[in-house]
Amino acid sequence: MKDIQNQEDLYEVINDFYKKLLADEAISYIFTDVVKIKLEDHLPILVAFWSQSILGTGGYFNNLTQIHLDVNAKSYLSKELFEIWLNHFEAAINENFYGINCERMKNQAHNLSTVMQIKIAKEREKE
Repeated sequence: MKDIQNQEDLYEVINDFYKKLLADEAISYIFTDVVKIKLEDHLPILVAFWSQSILGTGGYFNNLTQIHLDVNAKSYLSKELFEIWLNHFEAAINENFYGINCERMKNQAHNLSTVMQIKIAKEREKE
């Protein structure tokens, strides 16, 4: 298997990842009922995020933290949901690619998960 090297590789990972998320009843409702994402619009945004993060290409301008806090305000994003998210994310990478960029991507996903959970916990303390 090869390492993630370009946006096409990232698209493959993210597309596979969302197939897994949407097939998992424990988490799919976040994307179908709470946020109601349109994959054709959402996937390019996620590819831009990971491309900027892993490949240094730039192009992602959204506030990732605020987006997740807004989702959490609609439906609590629990530790269990983040664990499901991470498991599917890692599987989508591991089933398709192998290498340093893959490891960087998985590490960053864990870091993002941790930061989001801390920020969500702080928001809940304010309530």
